[in-house]
Amino acid sequence: MNINILFYGDGPWGQKALEKIIDSGEFNIKGVVLRYDSPDYKLKDIAKKNQIPVYINKNVNSKEFINMSTSLNLDFSVSMSFNQIIKKDLRNTNKIGFINCHAGKLPYYRGRNILNWVLINDEKEFGITVHFIDDGIDTGDIITQAVIPIEEEDNYGILLEKAINKAPEILFDALIKIKNGNYDLIKQNHLSGSYFSQRRIGDEYINWNWGSRQIYNFIRAITSPGPGAQTFLNGKKIYVWKATETNYIDYISTPGEIIKKDNEGIYVKTGDNVIKITEISSEEDIEKRIPKIPIGKRFENYEIFKIKELEERIISLENKL
Repeated sequence: MNINILFYGDGPWGQKALEKIIDSGEFNIKGVVLRYDSPDYKLKDIAKKNQIPVYINKNVNSKEFINMSTSLNLDFSVSMSFNQIIKKDLRNTNKIGFINCHAGKLPYYRGRNILNWVLINDEKEFGITVHFIDDGIDTGDIITQAVIPIEEEDNYGILLEKAINKAPEILFDALIKIKNGNYDLIKQNHLSGSYFSQRRIGDEYINWNWGSRQIYNFIRAITSPGPGAQTFLNGKKIYVWKATETNYIDYISTPGEIIKKDNEGIYVKTGDNVIKITEISSEEDIEKRIPKIPIGKRFENYEIFKIKELEERIISLENKL
């Protein structure tokens, strides 16, 4: 059976998924739609090499694009890391529907930056879900879902690699099920669903009053290729890239204070114990390195840093008067 599809995608998972679909020879790919704001030119090259038309449109829900999609006689369309909302009129240009591959275990992890959030929330697994798109955000009927374990030493970079390698397989499995008509849709339980918003600038700051486990999870959740967990020392921003949990000592002291160091890093007091920081960088020295900060120095929370910054500005203004 000749199945016509339109592929919307971006990034390494989009590239791997498109190549897998092409190599299978199971589908007639009528076109590849790239993100408008940041087109993936490697994905474009894959399409061009295989003589597949490429589309880049500011608004895929426009009348012009909908008419184009209608003309392709599509059975269904596929989204893999596409960043525009797919509205009903565009979905209706497909006979079967419009499906999306989501790197999250639906209905519990809807939304954005899920691989960061699962680590922050100390989850032991994450999901990859292929579902039909409806009017909600990641709320459509589930076609298939896989669950991948999260190991204790996993960080954002490792989870990203796992997802990039696994998502195309899960998506392709769903496509074959749809083609053969041998799938059972799973309705999402909206009462148990949860939504996670996109992480923004300003969400990277460590609060040293948190417990050690929370800080450890936070650091590994936004390490490379993320922005890195951030703190302040002597008015300078410090990036914390790697840490290990310890059960060094449990006593009341000042969170953020460096209480010990060795050849592998520094031990920092937290809200409930101590965490060992083993890799940092700074705005002045972007090379990642083992920290050599003296005992007794103290990392500052963002709020304390801003208060001190404001106090300095007030003093400077008073001196000018």
